[in-house]
Amino acid sequence: MQLLVGLGNPGAKYAGNRHNIGFLALETIARRFGAAAWRGRFQGRAAEVEIGGERCLLLCPETFMNNSGQSVGEALRFYKLEPAAVTVFYDELDLRPGKMKVKEGGGAAGHNGIRSMIAHIGPDFRRVRLGIGHPGRKELVMPWVLGDFAKADREWLVPFLDALASELPLLLKGEEGSYMSRVAYLTGGKPDEPGKNDKNGKNQKNEDKES
Repeated sequence: MQLLVGLGNPGAKYAGNRHNIGFLALETIARRFGAAAWRGRFQGRAAEVEIGGERCLLLCPETFMNNSGQSVGEALRFYKLEPAAVTVFYDELDLRPGKMKVKEGGGAAGHNGIRSMIAHIGPDFRRVRLGIGHPGRKELVMPWVLGDFAKADREWLVPFLDALASELPLLLKGEEGSYMSRVAYLTGGKPDEPGKNDKNGKNQKNEDKES
C-alpha cells in the first residue's frame, strides 16, 4: 500500500486558499480514479483507491497544517508502513504557479506541515511540491498563502491538478523524472532540473500560525 497525503487546513474558511492546494490535488486524484467515499479516519479525511495496480490510501489531515504529522503518523502505524511509502502533496512558494517538483527526503524548508511530518515520521518520504508563487515580500507571505486562488487562476490550476492526477501511476512506479516531464508537457511547460531553485524566491518560509 502507498499513502498519498495532501496538506491543507480544514473547514470552509480555508477551502479555497493557496495553502490548501494539497487538499485540492488529493480531491482531484480521488475523482480521477473513482476512490471510495471520503470518511473520517486518522484525524483526517481518508479514501481508498487503486491507482495503476497500486492500492493507495488518500489522506487529508484535519489537524490544521502545523499538526499534519499526527494524522500521517497514525495512518502509517495502523498499516505498518515505512515512511518511504508516503507521498505528500503541498504548496511551494518558491515555484511559479503551475510548476511542480518531486524530491525524496530533506528538510522542511520552512513549511510547517512538512516540519510536523518530519517530527512524527522522520524525513524519508517523497514530496510533491506544487508551485503557488511568491508575493515578493516576506511580510506578504501569510496573507498570500491564506488567501484564496483568484478566479483567473483556474486557467492554470485546473489543468495542472488534472495532469498531476492523470500521470500519477508513473510516480507510484518510482518514475519521478517521467512524471515531472509528463505533467510539464501536459501543462505547456518544461520540467525544472531537480535541485534547482525557482526564480520566484529563496527558501519557503510559511510562518503563519495555522500554516
